[in-house]
Amino acid sequence: MKPISTQKAPAAIGPYSQAIDSGAGLVFLSGQLPIDPATGAFPEGGVQEQTRQSILNAKAILEEAGLSLANVVKTTVFLADMGDFAAMNEVYAQFFASPFPARSAVAVKTLPKGALVEIECIAANAL
Repeated sequence: MKPISTQKAPAAIGPYSQAIDSGAGLVFLSGQLPIDPATGAFPEGGVQEQTRQSILNAKAILEEAGLSLANVVKTTVFLADMGDFAAMNEVYAQFFASPFPARSAVAVKTLPKGALVEIECIAANAL
């Protein structure tokens, strides 16, 4: 296993890696909060702006691994409020193309730092 890290995404806020290359063709990204790595804060606005930032953070980590969002085969979207699903989905659709990755979207009681969304990904090295 090889850890993947970039300063173009927020640093881990606990004992975990931004991502791990499994060495078996898959890269596992930890959940990405919508923290702007330049400011350390959430973007102004609501779930759409936070979704955009979470995906941009994932994109930066994938690029550090030599991959792109096109390599993503599975995402999990954690929402603080399932009522935000449509707004999140509108932004999410701007970043992924057909064939879309498999996806789960779940509502959780709370997210770290009071985030509205967190997104984790699994990417394949060879597509």
